Amino acid sequence: MASSRRRTLLKVIVLGDSGVGKTSLMNQYVNKKFSQQYKATIGADFVTKEVLIEDRLVTLQIWDTAGQERFQSLGVAFYRGADCCMLVYDVNAKRSFNALNTWHDEFLTQASPSDPKHFPFILLGNKIDIDAGNRRAIPEKKAKEWCVSKGNIPYFETSAKDDYNVDSAFLCIAKLALEHEHDQDIYFKTVAQPAPDIEHTSGCAC
Repeated sequence: MASSRRRTLLKVIVLGDSGVGKTSLMNQYVNKKFSQQYKATIGADFVTKEVLIEDRLVTLQIWDTAGQERFQSLGVAFYRGADCCMLVYDVNAKRSFNALNTWHDEFLTQASPSDPKHFPFILLGNKIDIDAGNRRAIPEKKAKEWCVSKGNIPYFETSAKDDYNVDSAFLCIAKLALEHEHDQDIYFKTVAQPAPDIEHTSGCAC
């Protein structure tokens, strides 16, 4: 029965330079729409989408962020409670790839996850449709090497315009977040085991 399904809310943060296609990817995923007109995101905004993952109803709350430097430090409140982070760069723009370390580290600093080493990240190389790949500045191999250096995070090459690999990428990060949540639950249950109640009948109370 649907009513007996567990409902889960996952907060997904999408980070990357201005113009890499973050909003377009979200619009394609949630609304199946793509617009050629570019409109810069001001501050932060979010959309939601419900997906069924292994008989579990999951609501993805996907936060879109402004890539411009003046909005880059949106503060702890924005990052707090994030369950996963999607990093996006434009395969045709070297600068957006070079900025990934900054976005990755900024997220970990601001979000302060309890287990930064194993926090669920995913990397998307977007706009692979442009000029049939002839204007490409970052080879796939280089992007995959970066992912390995960050703890083997998953990598997807996407096109928001052609709706290529968009659903797969969001589903992957949702599954990673659920796995991480499960691991965290086990970890905290183990760590937070209450100490047995032992009555000290003698000796110092310290």
